[in-house]
Amino acid sequence: MAERKRVRRSVEYSYYEDGNAVRKIPHYREEVNRPKVTSTKKAKPKRRKLSVRERRTLQTGKVYVMVLTIAIAMVVFCSVSFLQLKVTLTNQSKAITSLKTELNTLQSENDALYDKTMNSVDIDEIKEYAMTNLGMKYAGKEQIVEYTLPGDSYFRQYQSVVDSE
Repeated sequence: MAERKRVRRSVEYSYYEDGNAVRKIPHYREEVNRPKVTSTKKAKPKRRKLSVRERRTLQTGKVYVMVLTIAIAMVVFCSVSFLQLKVTLTNQSKAITSLKTELNTLQSENDALYDKTMNSVDIDEIKEYAMTNLGMKYAGKEQIVEYTLPGDSYFRQYQSVVDSE
């Protein structure tokens, strides 16, 4: 048997310029299909060189991402700090409120004890006891000595006052 060859037609285009339009002209040629030789090695994709504009855009993008990351980190840090301060303030406010409540309770107890003590003491009974049993009496006019002090001063007596008249 004779071996048959497969023929495939491929179309190639060539271009020409006609005024401001570019035209395609098809060219037909016949090719004999041959089995493709495959290699076990994978071909690496070719990297194309970046233009200056593309490199600048990539660098600007990296700078933008870094600045944005730093800004987000600062916002998160400030938010956490704010929340910590707010919690501290709330705790201190609660402590102040409880201390004020305790102070009011102690003041009311103190006032109640003072009133109880003052009501238990009878001034007239003390005055009567001092006059009869201890021999005390009210001072007479001849026993009172008056001093005039200059300005808004005050007077402290450290020893007996002698008649200066």
